[in-house]
Amino acid sequence: MKYLEIDGVRVSAIGLGTWQFGSREWGYGDAYAAHQAPALVRRALELGVTLIDTAEMYAFGESERIVARGLAASGPDLAAGAFVATKLFPILPLPSIVATRAAGSRDRLEVAAIDLYQLHWPNPIVPARTQAAGLRRVLDAGIARHVGVSNYGLGRWRALEAALRRPIISNQVRFSLASPSPRWDLVPYAAERGRLVIAYSPLAQGLFAADDPAGRRSGIRRMNPLFRDAALHRARPLLAAVREIAAAHRATPAQVALAWVIAHPNTAAIPGARSLEQLEQNAAAADLVLTPDERVWLTGEAERFDAAQRL
Repeated sequence: MKYLEIDGVRVSAIGLGTWQFGSREWGYGDAYAAHQAPALVRRALELGVTLIDTAEMYAFGESERIVARGLAASGPDLAAGAFVATKLFPILPLPSIVATRAAGSRDRLEVAAIDLYQLHWPNPIVPARTQAAGLRRVLDAGIARHVGVSNYGLGRWRALEAALRRPIISNQVRFSLASPSPRWDLVPYAAERGRLVIAYSPLAQGLFAADDPAGRRSGIRRMNPLFRDAALHRARPLLAAVREIAAAHRATPAQVALAWVIAHPNTAAIPGARSLEQLEQNAAAADLVLTPDERVWLTGEAERFDAAQRL
């Protein structure tokens, strides 16, 4: 497993995203939430995956509770190695509300302190200094050890960090071969300042994890424009490149897509997983090293696809 050292924090380059834990929109069912999801947490830790990411809005707190059950089932030695991240949905991120909600997440996760507490989305109404005051209260109270943001542009990230006057160590954003734009500004900033970019949807909700992406239009993917016929047609050159490189490495297309993301400096990826096999394959992507030519090829195809999507 590849690890990243950020501001005194050591996290695995491949993490585990848990939006699907207990969330009805994914359609995985009650048996998955009760049995498979906690087992995925334990197996992730056994594989050296330490970054476990959730949010209070995932299944209205149930994802956090499932993560807690997975940590408990892992035993104290494995659980001690976990770096648990969760997120606040900032409808009204006033200091007292931020602190109360953070404490609620901590209690649902059953941890002494949250390793990384993140603002899930920017709030353009509440001033940055007010939001920073809430994060400062969370840190000072020991509810969380570190704070981060999610879905922030570079300007908002820098402004909030300036208001906090402490490191905002991470920014969790959509980043994949289908959404490559963070590599232009967020990744260089993170590398320069010793910060972390956490890539969610690094497989574009399964676009790079299936031989027939059109056949995966179910559940949450029905709302994803990447799975519409026109987008899948435009993605053919990109998907062909991913598959050719995968064949050359005797890897899966998903592993190539993940390897491309985490080849960027100061970048970790948090794919979800439906099965233990999928989790194990995702973790193995940390050891896949793409050649410089392969990275250039993938980057070129990714940027052409991204440009076409924006037209």
